[in-house]
Order: sequence, then structure tokens, then C-alpha cells
Amino acid sequence: MLQIQKKLSNPFLALLALPATAVGFALSTQIAALSWILSKKYNLDIHDVAFVWLAGPIAGIFGQIIVGLVSDNVWFLGGRRRPFIIIGGMVSTIAFLALPYIREISHLTGISDIIIIASVIALFLDLSVNVTFNPARSIIADLTPEGKTRTAGFVWMQIISGFFGVFAYFLSMVFGNEKLLFIAAGLVFITAVFPILFIQEKMDLHEGQLPTSEKYGLAHVFKEIFPLYGFLIFGLYSVFNHFFEALTPLHNVVLIAALLYSILIGFLSIAKGIKSPSDKNEFHKIMLAHSFTWVAFQSMFIMSGFFIENRILPNLEIQAITANWFAQTLTGVAQTVDTSVGNIVSLGFLILNFVGAIFPIFLQAISRRIGRVKTYIAALAFSVAGYFYIAFWGTVEFDFYYGMFLVGIGWSAVISIVFAIMSERVNPSKMGLYMGVFNLAVVLPQMMSNGVANVIKQTGNYQLLFVLCGLLVATSMIFWMFVREPETKNVTNSTVHSGH
Repeated sequence: MLQIQKKLSNPFLALLALPATAVGFALSTQIAALSWILSKKYNLDIHDVAFVWLAGPIAGIFGQIIVGLVSDNVWFLGGRRRPFIIIGGMVSTIAFLALPYIREISHLTGISDIIIIASVIALFLDLSVNVTFNPARSIIADLTPEGKTRTAGFVWMQIISGFFGVFAYFLSMVFGNEKLLFIAAGLVFITAVFPILFIQEKMDLHEGQLPTSEKYGLAHVFKEIFPLYGFLIFGLYSVFNHFFEALTPLHNVVLIAALLYSILIGFLSIAKGIKSPSDKNEFHKIMLAHSFTWVAFQSMFIMSGFFIENRILPNLEIQAITANWFAQTLTGVAQTVDTSVGNIVSLGFLILNFVGAIFPIFLQAISRRIGRVKTYIAALAFSVAGYFYIAFWGTVEFDFYYGMFLVGIGWSAVISIVFAIMSERVNPSKMGLYMGVFNLAVVLPQMMSNGVANVIKQTGNYQLLFVLCGLLVATSMIFWMFVREPETKNVTNSTVHSGH
């Protein structure tokens, strides 16, 4: 075991964060490149693009839960989480190398439907990300004690992952999205496969805390996610609706019913928590509150390019676009309308991730004073303000960037603080399982973004994208107001330093 691991020093927390960084860079690359390639290179519309993105939630349903169940109870290649991180990194590399060649793969296989080919490649990419996602976060919880040290571990994760995310969007602007995919293939392989070899896992994880008679399986998982049934049903409907158009008239009915179910379950969980407080009830409230946030963020990631193209780009001169300056200056390549859309989106998400990388430091300091839950709610309020700013005042390039700055404050909390809060509500010996269950509050709501895409397509009003995002995050804030602050066992002061 390395000395830095024995001391739980900041260099070890940084090393521990690198597998999650691989996931973050992969996701940033996917966000920057996938929608752009599908819409500009293969001419798919907003609904078809959203359908391809359904591969992510589908992969997450199977990948995160199965890996969560298995990784808690296996040991090979010298670790519990290590094998899945290594395998996921390798598969991500292959998927990134395949994405630029969708049409060639179509010709080679004889499958003429580009959407099917794109969905299969996206499925493998998302499956690899999900195989890595759960163990990469679980290993942080495995190797850090509850409380401030664990919070520091997740904050380090977000700082490093955030900076790599910024780097991905910068590369997208300078070299274009297709070259970004090749760079991502190499970088994800390096950060996923090699750092984990220097981290020693614990063979026994708090075994005494788990009664031997307690069994966990898929039935238990399905029971645990009852607050998310609405998102699950709508997601299944979306998949079948793509292949059976006779189901289309039911779209709005299923969408509204799914949202109403989720809101009703939220209020029932709040009432139950007031009457009989428990960690399980808190876990369910956190899971549901988190889900509404992810509908908003996933919709933003998928459809911001369409908003830029229809609401902002018509008001701009191509040669005056700030986001085009990087590519024009560093490569000398003239930018087109299509590349301008990608560049504006990439610069906006660069700002989002830069804020997401920096602000966890401040959020950690604030959380020591007012608590993590209140800090989290305050951060989400900035995201709501950012979404509404873009929706109602977003007419030029910098309006999008200002909004992304505000949204980034909430984003910094969504992918850092929330994991620390959640991890203290579950059995430590089943951290992988519960991390997988909790991540369904990410992947199932992502399927709802297909409903957002359909509403926008039906109305032709791209402003609705950020109006709905603001309303969804505001709903999440309401549910978070009824989450109790965890009582941590570890009170040792731990800080995150920006230097060595």
C-alpha cells in the first residue's frame, strides 16, 4: 500500500479520483460530440438524436445495477472495483474509435438504418461508462471514512474530473468533434486503466454491519426504486414508441402521468419522513429529488445545440463569433454555420465544467458552516436562475455563456456533494449496490429527456428547453428542502488544497 493511501492524504484522494475522471472526460466528449455528429454529419432531427441518447439510460439500468450487485461480492485481478474500471476503460476506447465511422459500419454490416448503428455504438459507449461509473465512485466511498474526509474525496473527484471536462470542450473547439473522439480514446484508456493499479482495495468492507440473513437481488433493487417507476415507465414507452408509431398519440398522456406519479410519491415520502424518520426514507427522498435535476441536465446536454441553432445563431455574424476564434487562430481553419453551433455549445459547456471544477472547493467550505443539504439547495438555485436567464434573455452568444456560468454552480454540487450525502444513508458493506441503485436516479430520468424533445418538436418552440429545465430543477429544490442533514461519525477536519 502506498504511503499516501495510508495517510489518506490529498495526493491519494487525487489519485483515487482519476478513474472517475476517465468517466467524466468520456461523458464530456460524448456530450460535445454525439449530438453534433448525429445532427450535422448524419442529418438526424431532434427526436432521433434524443432516441439515440436513450442508449445511455438503457445501459445504465443494466450496467450500474448489475455491476453494483456483482462488485460488492467478487474479488479478482486484485480488487473489487478494479476489474470493472479496467474493462470499462477499454470498451470506451473502442466505442470512441467507432463513432466517426457510423456510415462505414453501416455499409460493412448491411444495416442501412443509421439510427440503429448509432444507437448500438452509443449503447456500448454508455455501457462502458456505466460499468466504470459505479465502481469509480464506490471505491472513493470504500476507502474513505464517513464525514469530511469522504466529502473531500468526492470534491477532489469533481475538481479533477471537472478540469478534464473543460479540457474536452477546449479540444472540441480547437480541433473539432471528430478529432476529439480519437483524443478521448487514448486519454480515457490511460486514466481508467493505469491509476487503479496503484490503489489497494480492502478485501473486507464492514462485514460486521450486514446481517448474514439479509439478501440483495434484482427484486430488492426493483423495490428500492419505487420513487422512479414513473420515469421507468415513460422510458420503456419511448423505446417501444420508436418502433410502433401507433403508440404516438399516447405520448403526452404517459409523460404527464409519469410526472404526476413522481411528484405524488415525493409528497408521500415527505409525509412519511415527518411521521417516521429513517435512513431508507431519506435515501428515497434524495433519489427522487436528484432525478428531477437530471431530467434538466440531460435535456440541456442533448438539445442545447438545437437551441443555439434556432434562437442564437440567426442573430450572429459567423466571423464575429467568439467561440470560433480558438479554431481559427490555432488551426487557421475557417468555420461554418455547422461548426459554429458546435463551438458555441462547447464553449458554453467548457464554462459549465470550469465552474463545476472550481466551485466544489467553495461549497465544501460553505457546507461546514451551514450543512451540506442547505449548501446543495443554494447551489441548485443558481442553476434555476441560469436556465431561466437563457430561456427569456438568451438571444446572443454571451447570454448562453452567462447562463452556463450560473448553471455550473448547481452542476458543481450535483456531481460532488450529493454523493457524500447519499453514501451516509446506506449500508457501507453494500455501497456498490446502493451506488448503482442511486445512479438509477440519474439514468432513468435521462429517458424523460426524450419527452422534452418530443414537446419541443411538437411546438417548434426551442425556448421551452430551458424553461422546462428551470422548472424541473426548481421541483428538485422543493424536495431537497425536506431532506435531513446526515449525522456524520467522522469529525476530523479535512481540506482540499489546490496545490501539491
